[in-house]
Amino acid sequence: MIVTIAATTNAQEAYRERFTGGLKIGANLSNVYDSEGEEFDADAKLGLAAGAFLTIPIGPVIGIQPEVLFSQKGFQASGSFFGDSYQVTRTLNYLDIPVFFSLKPVEAITIMAGPQFSYLLSRNDKFTNGDFTNEDQEEFSNDDIRKNTVCFVGGLDINVNHLVIGARVGWDLFNNAGDGSSETPRYKNVWGQATIGFRF
Repeated sequence: MIVTIAATTNAQEAYRERFTGGLKIGANLSNVYDSEGEEFDADAKLGLAAGAFLTIPIGPVIGIQPEVLFSQKGFQASGSFFGDSYQVTRTLNYLDIPVFFSLKPVEAITIMAGPQFSYLLSRNDKFTNGDFTNEDQEEFSNDDIRKNTVCFVGGLDINVNHLVIGARVGWDLFNNAGDGSSETPRYKNVWGQATIGFRF
């Protein structure tokens, strides 16, 4: 047993000091908020998060970790209209590219924070009113919805040999209104993310 623990510790120390890459998959729990005071209430929704990561050591304790992810965000909202209840679910499909500064205080834990560039690939709106359901998928070619945005993300990874368990929280630094002509509610995305990955 002592030999096994020593081997695991040595393997993790080796990972801390060399380039590694890996794949990860998990889920986002996302919602939106309005930072400028308008009333816009929404509920959180689940979405897919999956992609790849690279660890670049600067030393045994600090490093850089860029990632590329397909990331689903959005929200759910419900209410009533002329006595009939309705529900709206908006799914926002993003390409997320975070670049983390990483701190490795011990072999098993990596703490990270940094900026993220996000590009909106498409939006899916699902409207349900009683027995009626309408679903609309849109790829944006106009400028009234912000397709490029910058976010801030922080979190940690738990490293057990090849296995990486990650947790993140993030939020947009700019709202979705683009040039300001959008008729959709003005908001910023906020999300929590949990993933499991395999490091090569």
